[in-house]
Amino acid sequence: MQILSFLGFTLLVAFISYIKTRKTNEKTSDGYFLGGRSLTGVVIAGSLLLTNLSTEQIVGLNGAAFKEGILVMAWETLAAIAMVITAVFLLPRYLKGGITTVPQFLERRYDKITKTITSALFLSGYVIVLLPIVLYSGALAINTMFNIPELLGVSETSALWITVWGIGIIGSLYAIFGGLKAVAVSDTINAIGLLIGGLLIPIFGLLAIGDGSVTEGITTLIQTNPEKFKALGGPESSIPIGTIFTGMMLVQLFYWGTNQAIIQRALGAKNLKEGQKGLLLDSFIKILGPLSVVLPGIIAYHMFGETLENPDEAYPMLVTKVLPTALIGFFAAVLFGAILSSFNSALNSSVTLFGIDIYKSHFKPSASEREVVKAGKSFGILLAILSMCIAPLIANAPDGLFGYLQEVNGCYSIPILTIIVVGYLTKYVPAIAAKIAIISGVVLYSVSQFILKPFVVGADSYPHFLHVMAILFVLNVLIMLLIGKFKPRKEAYVQHYTKQVDITPWKYLNLVGITICLIVLAIYIYFA
Repeated sequence: MQILSFLGFTLLVAFISYIKTRKTNEKTSDGYFLGGRSLTGVVIAGSLLLTNLSTEQIVGLNGAAFKEGILVMAWETLAAIAMVITAVFLLPRYLKGGITTVPQFLERRYDKITKTITSALFLSGYVIVLLPIVLYSGALAINTMFNIPELLGVSETSALWITVWGIGIIGSLYAIFGGLKAVAVSDTINAIGLLIGGLLIPIFGLLAIGDGSVTEGITTLIQTNPEKFKALGGPESSIPIGTIFTGMMLVQLFYWGTNQAIIQRALGAKNLKEGQKGLLLDSFIKILGPLSVVLPGIIAYHMFGETLENPDEAYPMLVTKVLPTALIGFFAAVLFGAILSSFNSALNSSVTLFGIDIYKSHFKPSASEREVVKAGKSFGILLAILSMCIAPLIANAPDGLFGYLQEVNGCYSIPILTIIVVGYLTKYVPAIAAKIAIISGVVLYSVSQFILKPFVVGADSYPHFLHVMAILFVLNVLIMLLIGKFKPRKEAYVQHYTKQVDITPWKYLNLVGITICLIVLAIYIYFA
């Protein structure tokens, strides 16, 4: 029954995605990479939700909540503020320039070499960190929920390889051969299922704790685990209170405002209004995110206590423990959709970056749009195979997969954010400043976290990685501004309106944006 409901829902999503995308012209860059610039607010919000909310988020963040409690909700709730900033400040500028990739702006603002360095950083981050971790964490969840080793009569290692390649192949079919619109449509359908399924887990968990009563379950959970409901972390926590005002917001702004795998959904908007609606709708959903990616971890702690050696197993174990058997297959299909979403979204963005920013710029400037799409697809196949080979090899990844992922991502996230912010806020900072800032950002952060922290100073007395990000961000901004002062561009940079989409802002943008920020503030005041 579980297998049938799993297969049924998965095939339904694939069929609807095919019907909805069969008329899209995917032989052009806009058609393949941006869904023909036709995405509406609801589709953008659904795709953003699923792109972000995959197993490294659901499994990893609930694992962190299992250990530390509600304070890890900062990764969810503060994302809402970053999306408001993106909708108000960054998206209008992106759509005005008619860009397909974020590095395209960097070429116009600085030069082609800056664009290539940034694209290479994005691609290295995807293939070495993001794609393999998404595949591994997804395979871990599916294997735990369905007990794949016992079902197939193979070892855990063999089951991991089988599941990783299964997820990778299906995700590749969506991303490489379907283009952005197929990814976005499948994401939207899965988003509905994830919202339903994601809320069912804590509801059934609270029912189990409260002997059939959700309110009793909440009361019991709070009374027996009061230490898990403190929103502000101390110095020894994974998110000390000070980091909320330093690197945390920088990470959120990079992820929601400049990360190609995320912002590409908004770049495909039919107009600015729809793009802003999509971002703000998703920001409301992110405020509710802790119900599905934090609360279950606390429920799992109450139910399983210290019996779990690996906190990242808390969520899949809770699902199999509290969810009725008839619903496990459906929820596994939804979770499978979330896994596919993060994988195929990053893969589709990698294909876009390679085709537009590397192949056409450096290998064949005269390439037709059909040739660019074909080259991107070929690169995507290679990237997918490489990621599927790497993923099972990280089976011994440290506990706290989510925090580990965020720390490693700092190698490229803050340098890229630095040159984009300075690029939009100044007119005379030259290309050499961007090159120096992005290279120094990568080198200094890598030396800080992977040499000084473990081998020289010691992890216990070293500053938190989010503080390090903030320090390096400020340092590199100052470096760029100083270079701009003493060696400015000859001519001021001016962004031209390409008129590819209407950039009239949504009339309720400011009202809704301020409301979202006030809700986030109220949540922290309440739990403080």
